Amino acid sequence: MPKVLLIEDEASIRAVLKDILKDQKELKLEVDEAKDGAEGLAKLESEHYDLAFCDIKMPKMDGMEVLQKAKEKGIGTTFIMISAHGTTEIAVDATKLGAYDFLQKPPDLNRLLITLRNALDKTNLVKETKTLKKKVSDKYQIIGKSKSIADVLEMIEKVAPTDARVLITGPNGSGKELVARQLHEKSSRRGGQFVEVNCAAIPSELIESELFGHEKGSFTSAIKQRLGKFELAEGGTLFLDEIGDMSLSAQAKVLRALQENKITRVGGDKDIPVNVRVLAATNKDLKKEIAEGRFREDLYHRLSVIVVKVPSLNDRVDDIILLVDKFLNDIANDYGTRKKYIKEEALELLQKNNWTGNIRELRNVVERLVIMSEGEIGPSEVKKYL
Repeated sequence: MPKVLLIEDEASIRAVLKDILKDQKELKLEVDEAKDGAEGLAKLESEHYDLAFCDIKMPKMDGMEVLQKAKEKGIGTTFIMISAHGTTEIAVDATKLGAYDFLQKPPDLNRLLITLRNALDKTNLVKETKTLKKKVSDKYQIIGKSKSIADVLEMIEKVAPTDARVLITGPNGSGKELVARQLHEKSSRRGGQFVEVNCAAIPSELIESELFGHEKGSFTSAIKQRLGKFELAEGGTLFLDEIGDMSLSAQAKVLRALQENKITRVGGDKDIPVNVRVLAATNKDLKKEIAEGRFREDLYHRLSVIVVKVPSLNDRVDDIILLVDKFLNDIANDYGTRKKYIKEEALELLQKNNWTGNIRELRNVVERLVIMSEGEIGPSEVKKYL
């Protein structure tokens, strides 16, 4: 139920506005009132409101000051300013301070209702965006308190604010992508795109087009111009996953992009400047790959300004209890069911298992146990479905 606050010093106008809002039965609005700016600000600080209609000329504190102080305090309420002395200058000033819209007294009923609905739609969109961001943030959260994972988290905190290139190493399923995501989210580039390329999943003949884009007609199926991942990640982060599987010809072009901060599309002759932070990950021993001629040493040194080694799950068995608890919560939320309980003896068995597939394997096992277990998850279920 959306909550609306009317900040207005004239009781008659408050009453009219309240009646209008209450008449919108389909919106199911909860309407509160404040007789001046000071009372309005106090209510905004103590309670959550989705929307505020705020008069500008009021005793104790005018509406513009209420708006400014609310924004300074980080109050997310959407403001619609109202005044009998409306001018274009006042409307512009209110918008600059963060007001959603400006209405003149007496407000036109149709205009008021349209503004009301649009403002509520905007508020709902902001809420949905925040919820989605939180879900994404939770999805890529690094769980664990072991010494090995604490070292990784400490390195992320130190390295993320810089633009240094990072090489993330570790076995398959250990969480290398999570490290890359955290490096992006904690960087000054977090407002830009996080673009991921799985170098092992793209055929060698297509990897250059994927990374650098292509011009129309550059090859048989190039029916139109296409931007590559370097351009799509402009101002953000490009994550080259499984970099050890990239072809030598593509490695040479990536090296040039890192050296010169510019790329050339396949079939093109124009240099395109790029501003991206490159993170790379691999499960291979790149020094061995270099020795056997499969990876360029100069590219390795460009990518490995900082090296973050992600431990295997077998090296952090103390974190299994925390990881299982997170997965049980995630699965319950995904399925819309109650969280299943797992017995201590079952957890002990999971800790003793050899996790060759690391965290990815553990997540799959927990989901299997949730699906196949009738009630609580005990040691017998673990022995049966592990």
